Amino acid sequence: MYSNDELILVRDTEATIIPAGEKHLLLAGTRAVISQALGGTVTIRTDLGLFRLSSKNWDALGVAAQEKLDSAAQAASSPTPDAPFSEALVWEAMRGCFDPEIPVNIVDLGLIYDLQISKPDVEGKHMVSIKMTLTAQGCGMGPVIAEDAKKNIELLSTVSNAQVEIVWDPPWTPHMISETGREQLGLN
Repeated sequence: MYSNDELILVRDTEATIIPAGEKHLLLAGTRAVISQALGGTVTIRTDLGLFRLSSKNWDALGVAAQEKLDSAAQAASSPTPDAPFSEALVWEAMRGCFDPEIPVNIVDLGLIYDLQISKPDVEGKHMVSIKMTLTAQGCGMGPVIAEDAKKNIELLSTVSNAQVEIVWDPPWTPHMISETGREQLGLN
């Protein structure tokens, strides 16, 4: 389904322009091709450019596409939101967040610079603080990607709150991509 199959939007839908990060209304009848479907979001290519659709708007791609996307998202969803708390669990939650233009998660892209976890509170829950960067300064998708990370971490039952701060020092370079990310991008 993701190999240049053209879809026609069946209803008007809100989408986020990539890389500006601004909301835009795509009209019913707009031609679209799914270029990436990862982490509960979809990147589509239209004659107007690249856009990101959240899962609540997948129905705009038609019933067949929505069913395939829902099925793929269900299969890829983290099965461990109630697992015993660990730092590894937080890292795994962040691996479910993707740059909408690069099919590699934010951890393997090398975007996470710092992870701090508080001691558990009286309810046994932790606060998590993240410092992350982006592949390019000025990318309007930064707040969107940071919110994805926050949401994924806060899905963990042992996390009370997550804070994600975008930082620029040191500047990101492709050398920060993990070995796994490099393999996914065919850079090895």
